[in-house]
Formats: sequence, C-alpha cells, structure tokens
Amino acid sequence: MAVDRDLTTLSAAEAAALIRAGQLTSTALVQAYVDRIAARDDVVHAWIWFDPEAALAQARAADASPARGPLHGVPVGLKDVIDTADMPTEYGSEAFAGHRPDKDALAVARIRAAGAVIMGKLVTAEFATYRPGATANPINPKHTPGGSSSGSAAAVSDRQVPLALGTQTAGSVIRPASFCGIHGFKPSFGRYPNAGVLDTSHRLDTLGVFARSVDDLMLLDTVLAPDAPAEKPVSGKPKIGVYRSDVWDEASPAMQAALEETANKLAALGYDVFNVDVPPPFHRIVEAQIILHKHEAWRCMGEMRHARDAKVSQQFKDFIDDGARVPKIVYDEACAVQDACKANEAKLFGGADLLLSPGAPGIAPEGLSATGNPVFNRMTTTLGVPCLGFTAGEEQGLPLGLQLIGRTGSDRTLLQLGAQIVAALN
Repeated sequence: MAVDRDLTTLSAAEAAALIRAGQLTSTALVQAYVDRIAARDDVVHAWIWFDPEAALAQARAADASPARGPLHGVPVGLKDVIDTADMPTEYGSEAFAGHRPDKDALAVARIRAAGAVIMGKLVTAEFATYRPGATANPINPKHTPGGSSSGSAAAVSDRQVPLALGTQTAGSVIRPASFCGIHGFKPSFGRYPNAGVLDTSHRLDTLGVFARSVDDLMLLDTVLAPDAPAEKPVSGKPKIGVYRSDVWDEASPAMQAALEETANKLAALGYDVFNVDVPPPFHRIVEAQIILHKHEAWRCMGEMRHARDAKVSQQFKDFIDDGARVPKIVYDEACAVQDACKANEAKLFGGADLLLSPGAPGIAPEGLSATGNPVFNRMTTTLGVPCLGFTAGEEQGLPLGLQLIGRTGSDRTLLQLGAQIVAALN
C-alpha cells in the first residue's frame, strides 16, 4: 500500500508506524530523502559525508529483516563529532580528513540497535567550537543556521532527514533549533552517553537531538536513554516561571515581544504563569560557562592543537590558547559557581515546574561567518537541566525560538508537558 503524500513530510513516529504495519518500506522512505538531499543540498550544504548507495543498502537490509526496534527503517543524521566505524568522523576539520574511528559511539550503537538507517554525517563547526562550516539556513540561505550543530539543525529543518543528533557545550542545540524553526532537545547532563563523542568540556558537553515534532524527540529519547529512572509526573497544568535572566537586554525587541506574548497566551489558556527572579549564585553563571568551556577545551584539545598546527584554523588556535591562559584559581572559581548553582537549582525554579526563556537573542543573523550568540543557553548548559526548543513567532520571515526548561532529571516530563504546551499554543 503506497502512502499518498511526500514521504519527507512524515514524522519519524509516523514513518516508523507505517513501516511496522507494512504500509511503507524503508527503501521508499530513504529514497525520498536521497532525492530531497540531491535537490536541496547544493543550497543548504548540511552534509559533510553522504553516500546514497550506503544509505539505501541499509534500508534494503531493514526491509529484509524483522523489526529491530522503535526506529526500524527510519533515517537519522549524525553531527560530525560523533564516531562511526563505517563512515568518516572528521570533527569539522581538515586536520582529520578521512579519519575513521574503530567503533561507533555508544549513542550510535543504540540507534543502530533500534533499527535506524544512519544517513551520513552532518556539518559541524570546527571541533564543535566557533569556526563555521559551509551550512546555510534553509529558510533563508543568506543567514546562519546557528552552530555548532549547523548541519544537524539545517537538515532536519529542510526535510533532508527526520531526526539528527547534535551536541551542546554552550548553545549548539537550542540556538540552531531556534534559528531553523524546529525542535531541539538538550537533555539533563549525562542522560545520553558521551562515549565516542568528541570531548571538548567534561563539565558541559551534552549530546542533544533535533526533530520537527516533540513526539519524535520522545521517540528518540526512549532509544538514547533506555534505562532512565521513572519520573514523578506533574499533576494538572504545569506552573510556568518566566525567566528573563541577567542577559535580558541582549534579546532583540522581537524576541522580547515573543516571550511576553507566549507568556500571555499561556496565562489565557489557564496556566499559572509568573516571573522568576535570579538567585545570587546565578548572576555569575554565564561568566562561569565561558571560563569552563575555553579552559576545558584547552585541556581536551590543547595537545592536538599543537600537533596539527598547520591544519587547524587561527580562530580555533586563539580559543585554545585563551583557555590555556586561564589561571587555575579562576577555573576553580568557575567550577565553584557551577556547583553552587546546581545546589541552588530549587531556588531558581521556586514554585515553577518549568521555566520559559528565549532560545536565542533573536532571529538568525545574516551571514555565514559566525553562528550567533549562545548567551541565552550558557546558564542551562552549565546547570545541566533539560531544555526543549520551540518556535514562537517570526521576524523578517525567520523564526523566533523560545525554550522550556525543566528541573534536572525531569526530561521525560518536560517532553510530555512541552508537547501539550506547544499543541496548545498552536
């Protein structure tokens, strides 16, 4: 039985259900995405490694075998800092051209075991830091897609793949999701495995995911966090705290208006919505993230930066060298700020079940020489709390993304409540 619609418009959950029911083949689904990539990627440039025959071979194998798991036959893209044994992992750098790891990252192994088709590797900023790749925003190619998970967000937004993995150390999941008008999910720190993912900061690195529906994020979450403990559900409608933070002035007028309008809509829908104050430890958390990121990047990649000096960018060298100059006492103070904020998480939330905040300062900036400012993501990454990005407006034809923030360990609850809230707002 043929599906009478463009297969690239199916959600991952819809596609998986149709494949299980025998109403769609993985081969037909993957071929539709192969055709979409062929038609669009000369504009978007989301893929750094893509072999259509290898993808179709995986799809044919899926069609020839019993269903292996909830992602059986469904395509998934991977940010090019996530190891794969059967395709290159180049970390967005000429220094690792052709590099092929010995084994898959643990997250990739879980996705394969669930039956997914690994479509290929998606463009990342160099070493998941700040020098962008060639990817353009599919909504307006004159604008950045954000980063460092540039290709992951752009490919999902442009219907070149239904699901993609990225990483966030500053704002590299929620910000590109905001710029590209899709959903991004950054889980609680440690919920998804980092084994086989490029190390850039041990206190901050977080694997995240992109999709066009919250249901698809929940589907992927079951695969990536199969042993996550059960959560106590929130009864009734969640209480929502509006978190403007100390960097509120960095939000554009349009972004500020989007936050206020969304808060007012939720209040009109019967949600208890109120403002949240910033407790004292959190006044230094943005600064702490910057220090942690650059100093730990030096610890993780400083040796490689010198060993491959001729093949890494000056921008990357400057970032690593800046991290090397951070005094130990300054780094220790940043660690102490992070620890104090974690200890005071309950004070930040107060009576709120969820916080509502900008996902980025505004729309995607014009130009491809930078990926935008992660200032509205630094706090949540440092705190290690789960975040769900969603679109809440637009300016100049480009999306404005907000984020819902949950308490540490409330990932599944955040996704379930987020799905309800997004549906209500729409």
